[in-house]
Amino acid sequence: MHDLLLRNVRPMAGQSCDILIRHGKIAGLGSYRPEDGMAVEDANGAIVVPGLIDAHTHLDKTTWGMPWHVNDRPAILRGRIDFERENRQEIGINAHRQSMRHAIGLAANGASHIRSHVDIDTRHGLSLVEGVWKTRDALKDIIDIEIVAFPQSGVMVMPGTVELLDEALAQGCEVLGGIDPCGIDRDPKGQLDILFTLAVRHGVPIDIHLHEAADLGAFTMELIFERIRANGMEGKVAISHAFALGMNDYVRVGKLIEEIARLDVAILTTGAPSVNVPSIMRLKEAEVRVGGGCDGIRDTWGPWGQPDMLDRAKVIGMKNGLRTDQELAHVLHVVSKGGADVMRIDGYGLDVGCNADFTLLTGETLAHAVVDTAPRPLVVKNGRVIARQGKAIVEMP
Repeated sequence: MHDLLLRNVRPMAGQSCDILIRHGKIAGLGSYRPEDGMAVEDANGAIVVPGLIDAHTHLDKTTWGMPWHVNDRPAILRGRIDFERENRQEIGINAHRQSMRHAIGLAANGASHIRSHVDIDTRHGLSLVEGVWKTRDALKDIIDIEIVAFPQSGVMVMPGTVELLDEALAQGCEVLGGIDPCGIDRDPKGQLDILFTLAVRHGVPIDIHLHEAADLGAFTMELIFERIRANGMEGKVAISHAFALGMNDYVRVGKLIEEIARLDVAILTTGAPSVNVPSIMRLKEAEVRVGGGCDGIRDTWGPWGQPDMLDRAKVIGMKNGLRTDQELAHVLHVVSKGGADVMRIDGYGLDVGCNADFTLLTGETLAHAVVDTAPRPLVVKNGRVIARQGKAIVEMP
């Protein structure tokens, strides 16, 4: 934990002040003289916001920094999953090295926390999780990483996966993942019953990838709701993607959102450009917790994406058709405070007593900062400067 005086900064684009940091926490906002030996940084009037949050990504997948991966396959979900599982070792995707590159990129661009889904299957066992655990330990002073035990290839269709998930949770994965109980496993009751049993046994939350669209996705959501109520897991379940909430049935979607709000289900969106996505403004009206994530970046699935939550904010904003300053400020909320709310991060914010995890942004207003996406002038973690002008203090391997 570190001491720092950050001068001439505008919290959330408000009035200029100084931020005094002691022992890695915000000790005061006002006007201060530096104490003997205290590090001092001048923000030159930049905006400061709490650390950006990537609440949905896949650290073990990126080909960032590797030779270009030629993708000549159809964009079919099952095919992408199977190809990656069977070929990632031959391609040379080392989970530790590649997750280091991805995580350092996020930190350099202002992120303070990551929730990463990491593949667990009978081909790789827990080896990919072990690689990301190694990254988490290596970067513990740079960025916090929460790991989701993620059965991407399925649960019911891959015997032995349940035992691996059980072991991963016993060894310290903080969240249990799931994926398309109908579309991948073709057994929604079987998958969901197993996931909720494991989650209750280990006392962990659940985060389910739900690519299933329209009525199929709505049906799966209703099965999830039933199990939340039966297991007393209100406030402990997130649905990632939730494409069914983007379907063209306003009344049906409204009823789903009402139940999501009632059960305090969190929604995680990536603003996926190729499909219908949930309306973040409609979810805001219903007071649903919504976070954002960059998902996979430059991997075997596709060439797009950056390790940068402001870049992702732009994608989410454009996909949602947002233009007003108030709407753009909410997009920034989704990739910061929204993600922190989903992950239940303690001590998050810019109030006295909060952890000194924040990033400076360029621009006159929050909306301007979102569309500007310029390199972050300064990133602070636990009161220590960990990046300047988009470059972290640690090098990518």
